[in-house]
Amino acid sequence: MGFLAPWFLAGLAALAVPVFVHLLRKHATTPRPVSSLMFFERGIQSSTRHKRLRYLLLFALRAALLLLVVLAFASPFVRRHATDTNGRLLLIVLDNSFSMRAGVRFTDAKQQALTLLAAKPHSQMAQIIALGGQIEILTQPIIDDAQLRSSLEAIQPGDGRANFGALGRSVRAIAETAHRPIDLHLFSDMQRTAMPSSFADMVLPVNVTLVLHDVAKGKTLPNWTVEPVSAPAELADPKDPKRSHVQAVIAGFSTPEAEKTVSLIVNGKTIATHKVKVPANGRETVEFAPIDVGYGFNRCEVRIDGEDGFPADDASNFVIRRSDPERVLFVHSVSDTRSSVYFGAALGAAEQASFVLQSVTAEQATDLDPSRFVFVVLSDTTALPSIFEHTLAQYVTKGGSVLITLGTNAGQDARIPLWGANVKDVHDYARTRDAATVGQVDFTYPAFEQEQAGHDNGGWAETKFFYAASVDPGQARVAARLNDGTPLLLDKQTGEGHVLLFTSGLENLTNDLPLHPVFVAFVDKASRYLSGREQLSSSQLVDSFVRLRSAGESAGQVTNVEVIDPVGRRPLSLSEARNVQTFRLQHAGFYQIRFANGQDALIGVNPDRRESDLQPIAQDVQQLWSGNNSSGASEQRTAVDNVKYRVVHLWWYVMLLALVVALAETALASRYLGTQREEA
Repeated sequence: MGFLAPWFLAGLAALAVPVFVHLLRKHATTPRPVSSLMFFERGIQSSTRHKRLRYLLLFALRAALLLLVVLAFASPFVRRHATDTNGRLLLIVLDNSFSMRAGVRFTDAKQQALTLLAAKPHSQMAQIIALGGQIEILTQPIIDDAQLRSSLEAIQPGDGRANFGALGRSVRAIAETAHRPIDLHLFSDMQRTAMPSSFADMVLPVNVTLVLHDVAKGKTLPNWTVEPVSAPAELADPKDPKRSHVQAVIAGFSTPEAEKTVSLIVNGKTIATHKVKVPANGRETVEFAPIDVGYGFNRCEVRIDGEDGFPADDASNFVIRRSDPERVLFVHSVSDTRSSVYFGAALGAAEQASFVLQSVTAEQATDLDPSRFVFVVLSDTTALPSIFEHTLAQYVTKGGSVLITLGTNAGQDARIPLWGANVKDVHDYARTRDAATVGQVDFTYPAFEQEQAGHDNGGWAETKFFYAASVDPGQARVAARLNDGTPLLLDKQTGEGHVLLFTSGLENLTNDLPLHPVFVAFVDKASRYLSGREQLSSSQLVDSFVRLRSAGESAGQVTNVEVIDPVGRRPLSLSEARNVQTFRLQHAGFYQIRFANGQDALIGVNPDRRESDLQPIAQDVQQLWSGNNSSGASEQRTAVDNVKYRVVHLWWYVMLLALVVALAETALASRYLGTQREEA
């Protein structure tokens, strides 16, 4: 309870008025006839008895009347829990990202959220949201307390990365459809790395009041972690010094200088251990070589020994598959003798996989079975034996991949095997004008993927092309173009497989690409993409997606996929196993996958290491986000109270009671005065 005008309480001094009035009454005596005063003794009579209060009930009513009038002018009020009568929606967001596993953060956050939910008036609508790798809206706005509590209790800590920008976009979408004020309570460790690159993504609508519940209490725990490991996805020879090694980076966040013991574990067995000195708030690299692994898929991890503030991120999972070198079929025309040499040399220099190139002419490919090869290259061959071409088409449909290059044999209107179209035109740049250069490269494409391409198009701008064929791309993806717009590399999905078309040659006659370092990187990445090993990389991040089947496959096709998660469960239903195209890796650990094309894979999955930096958002940024200014914590508490409570004014109740007291006082005073007149 409180008063909006407490200074009117000074009027309580008027309570002395009824006391003064009741004590000032005069003592009146009634004369009596007496025959003689000679027998009376002279004396002094005390007046104390006459100054005592009389008519106590009347006095109490008059005092109460003055008290109530003073209270009414002071405007008393009480605070009640806000109910749905004013249309407010209670939105409870619980952060279940990977960093919430540190200490008891998630337990504290869930308990605070349950306490807030229990204090909610039954008639108020509420909604539950989980903030992890993805925004999960667990309920619609409802008033069912049992369902709300059940949904909140069902939230468990995950392995994803929180993103306050995604939360802001989701809340803006909810606000557009809710059409009512929203009280948003976020229970989180307020991790700094959860902020988006632009603060504007976090801005909330004006009808949303944000209340932050920082379970980390602004504290930063010292933490060491293993950042993503560099390891070969495929290994043919454990004694190969170029490929048989594992590199890991040990990083410290808000940590002092320390010596850490780092172990390499393969299939649950520790095979090597090193000690490294990690600088304060720094990083240190540790390398294990050679790697002794058995044939098949090997579950590997690099682990830090010793406890810190966040033991859940002390290991990094990855997979190494040991197998014999896989064979690649290289089919070329009789006149093309250089392409296989350049391509084979680049393939041998590949860092991530081991391949053996088998080179044959088109006439020698008649009896070859493409399914015995990991992928096929058709170099400047416009005519293939019909039997081999038919077998090759089936090979692609079932999941195989083919790289086609067009050299000088690909003249105008020449037929392109497997592509389903002919060459529209040829560009002989050496005769007509200066050599062409690469003008546009899609660096999101697997064969060109680079973290930072640079101004020279990742090295492609330095290459020169003297001869190229012009092909209508149709529905194919164009990954690179020459500076005149001619498509250079196209990718077309055919069934479960891919056909890549390179509109120039692989020798140094149609271009000088083989003479540049970028050629080796291109062959390496393209080979891993064609072999299907690109999607089977040694490790992936939580919440990344894996393509299980091609987008062109018809719905309901009999081909099934199978996924087994890190705890041994099958997350796909029977219907999903027949139709789903992609799968999200939601948990850290090892996933076993059988793709629609029949390939098996084991994928190591790790949380995003940005979750390992436990430093919270600065307090001024939190206040800016929640809409508070810098005047202090008292105003923040007031804002929270305004969200939880509404003010109920009581002055008119007090005035109504004063009216009743006034009527009672009038009636009682009339009675006492009437009695006095009768006595007089």
